Amino acid sequence: MLYLDPPAVPWRGRLWSHLISDLSYAELHAFAEALGVPRRGFDRDHYDVPAERVPMAVWLGARLVPSREIVLLLRAAGLRRPKPSTVPAPARPAARDAGVSAGPRVPG
Repeated sequence: MLYLDPPAVPWRGRLWSHLISDLSYAELHAFAEALGVPRRGFDRDHYDVPAERVPMAVWLGARLVPSREIVLLLRAAGLRRPKPSTVPAPARPAARDAGVSAGPRVPG
């Protein structure tokens, strides 16, 4: 089944919806293509769909659901792809801090 939320996300002077599938990404890509949404509209696990395409998406069979259900449906289907963490990985210790010898000391 395909789902989308009401257009509520403003960007570039338009309102946008999120289109998802609870079955597969293949189903999602095929539906977006039939809807005329370009592949560049795909963002990790959903398509961003402009408000003017929402009525056609519903006519083609997508179910309109509240925005809060989009992530719940993706998680339940195992299709959620969250944004990568922006927390940097811990720094690797220097060789001297890890107990690794830097080699023999040459008297100088």
